[in-house]
Amino acid sequence: MSGRARLALCAWAATLMASCSLLPLVTPATWILQAAVLLAVQTGVGAVTRRVPLARPLTIAAQALVTLLLLTLVFARQQALAGIVPGPEAFRHLSDLLRQGGDDIARYAIPAPLESDGIRLMLLGGVMLVGLAVDTLAVTFRSAAPAGLPLLALYSVAAGLSDGAADWLWFLVAAGGYLMLLLAEGRERLSQWGRVFAGAARSPGGEPGAVAPVRTGRRIGVVALGVALMVPLALPAMNGGLLDATGTGVGNGNGGGGTISAVNPLVSLRDSLNVDEDRQVMSLRSNTNDISNLYIRIVSLDDFDGSTWRPSKRHVTSVPDKFPTPSGLGPDVKRAEIETRISAADWYAQDWLPMPYPPSGADVPGKWRYEPVGMTLVGDHGETTRGKTYLVKSLDVQPTAEQLADAPAPPAAIKRDYTKLPDSVPAVVAKTARQVTEGATTHYEQAVKLQDWFAVNGGFQYSTQVQVGSGPQAIARFLKDKEGFCVHFSFAMAAMARSLGIPARVAVGFAPGTPQADGSVSVGLKDAHAWPELYFEGVGWTRFEPTPNRGVAPSYTQTDTPGSSLPDVARPSQSAGSAASSAPSASTSCAAVDRKLAACAGALPVDTAKPQDGGLSWYKIVGWALLGLLVIALPLLPMLWRVRRRSMRLASAQHSASGRASGRGGRARGPGAGATDDLDVAAVPVEASAGYAAQVAAHHVLAVWRELTDTAWDYGIVPDDALTPRKAAARIVRLGQLDAATAGSVHRVASAVEQVLFAPEPHAEPGLADDVRRMRVALRSKVSRTTRVRAVVAPRSAVRAAWEAMDRWTAAKARWAERRSALAGLVRRPSGQQSG
Repeated sequence: MSGRARLALCAWAATLMASCSLLPLVTPATWILQAAVLLAVQTGVGAVTRRVPLARPLTIAAQALVTLLLLTLVFARQQALAGIVPGPEAFRHLSDLLRQGGDDIARYAIPAPLESDGIRLMLLGGVMLVGLAVDTLAVTFRSAAPAGLPLLALYSVAAGLSDGAADWLWFLVAAGGYLMLLLAEGRERLSQWGRVFAGAARSPGGEPGAVAPVRTGRRIGVVALGVALMVPLALPAMNGGLLDATGTGVGNGNGGGGTISAVNPLVSLRDSLNVDEDRQVMSLRSNTNDISNLYIRIVSLDDFDGSTWRPSKRHVTSVPDKFPTPSGLGPDVKRAEIETRISAADWYAQDWLPMPYPPSGADVPGKWRYEPVGMTLVGDHGETTRGKTYLVKSLDVQPTAEQLADAPAPPAAIKRDYTKLPDSVPAVVAKTARQVTEGATTHYEQAVKLQDWFAVNGGFQYSTQVQVGSGPQAIARFLKDKEGFCVHFSFAMAAMARSLGIPARVAVGFAPGTPQADGSVSVGLKDAHAWPELYFEGVGWTRFEPTPNRGVAPSYTQTDTPGSSLPDVARPSQSAGSAASSAPSASTSCAAVDRKLAACAGALPVDTAKPQDGGLSWYKIVGWALLGLLVIALPLLPMLWRVRRRSMRLASAQHSASGRASGRGGRARGPGAGATDDLDVAAVPVEASAGYAAQVAAHHVLAVWRELTDTAWDYGIVPDDALTPRKAAARIVRLGQLDAATAGSVHRVASAVEQVLFAPEPHAEPGLADDVRRMRVALRSKVSRTTRVRAVVAPRSAVRAAWEAMDRWTAAKARWAERRSALAGLVRRPSGQQSG
């Protein structure tokens, strides 16, 4: 392996070792295998382009292009041309994923799930960008020391986000990779100096090697690592900050105040709905006889920035003994207080306390704080629901349709805060809202029409396999595709309600669970749900249910149909953990009013496919990526082969000339097939014999002559091997219509060939490589544009590569035949001997 190839391998390993510091941030850690393969492809492209060789900027551009193609294939193949070539739609999708990744980072606690495509894109894309920077600095520009800066940046990001428990371990791994890179570069540099810095022989009679500097470098590295690990222990620690780990507290002092900026629990909703085996999150016991409205609410999302919904930063206080009356609830609205005892599972650790809404009181052990606007409880200093059993008192608010329809205008502050829509929201959202609610005279009628359009008559389908999506166009795509799950329905209805001037927010929690034989209610992961809450003065925040086949439509949204009485209240939605039909949907035979009442829950099957079903595994994606790169590279192989061959031939001539000028010869492979077309350019020792030096000079001159005739061939002058060098040169000058100066260059090369072939003491003039370049420029100026392009992209002389491959194959078969004959001779019994 050459020194530069070894350096490239060390750069790949150093980047991968520094990337290991990101392992604690995401689970599972299988992404590191995918990153290793993608980095290997990127590094391989760099090695190939440097071997051609291409100019340094072209090498970097080739690696950057391959990086973009790989990321497009992995994350945006459906939006790309042929699954790999990115276009405007692919770039838009990647941009949306990056925005989603930024939102997910702000929402998830560590470790975040790898199912988030946004986080995965940020991980792999970031690692590949760092890998490109390290490879460029350490290998392309042969400066390994500055390559530590991108590696340090990668480690710093991981250390800033992690909890610090094992930072020292990842530091050792990352630092070890960097030191390995430095040592590889040092060894590669020392090898170019030969024996100048050679150490003593390792054993008597052994070959000396450059071991002393390497040993010294190792010692320095060990000392530096020790200092880096020990010094922080003697410095005062700094806690807190923007990147401080979650769960370290929400208040200041002894509990009198503080603020809370919550992690959004919405991002795990789809994962909960798609689990293979439903797990019980909590068990409920309530004194109400009707559990259809017993939604367990975790938190409300009221801040909409056009891309996603999140909870606002709120002031928190101590938990009151009795909660205040919910905002906007008037005395005329019927209500009943119910008690619910909730037992959370031992594995369910939620920072927010799940409760029925609106709560009127709570008795919960541990340290909790109260957020008055959302009427929620949040754990203080790492407190969670894990294994907790607590009692919640809540109000069962029972408004009538008339009370909602007659609701006065909301207070100015509520309307200002909860009807905000950023300018980035597509115009189709408000336009569709006006079309759907056309003819409605009140906000209540508009809300019911929106709910019915989503849940009953709008043609929407429920599917948990649709991505959550982010970005301003996410709602517009959902309205067009009409397929999604509760996140899409609640987000879209809340945004459309705001466009109509109705205060709206999104609630996250659990739909009513499944009654058990012992009288309890089981709430599982697949009961995870999101729904919109709209504000009506005199009633307060009011639940609506736009998601088909999930939850139940509230009774106050079920108006009387002429000629019939108000239907019975719908039963709660089946837990997704129960058996569900996988047969085609029978929703077409389900009456609209029945669908609205959730009476046809079995008609809309729950999608039980695994999240990864229907997609390609990462190793298949990498395989297709390599295949795509091969398809792209195949047409370029003649050009790349020709560029490399020209570089080797002319570089050998220049080296030979400089070697003679300094009193040294050159070293070639020696006489034989292909020797003039595949030459080493390393220096030969000074003590080389004069005869060998002449032989080397002859091979270099013949390589230049072959380059001259091949260049003429590329531009349309087919070589004639029957002619002498002098006549061949005259033919090239005549057919190429070359000027006198260029003709002199061609004849000078031909004269050098005759010298090395026929003179008793051959010698070559310097500057032969420049003569070939001068002829190439002259021929290029004489031919058409088509011929010029063909000479570069599909050179005729590239057929020599096939001829050389055939010669090597023939030679290999001959060698194998000789070895087989030799082996047969060894086992053949000598004549005259008999077996015993």
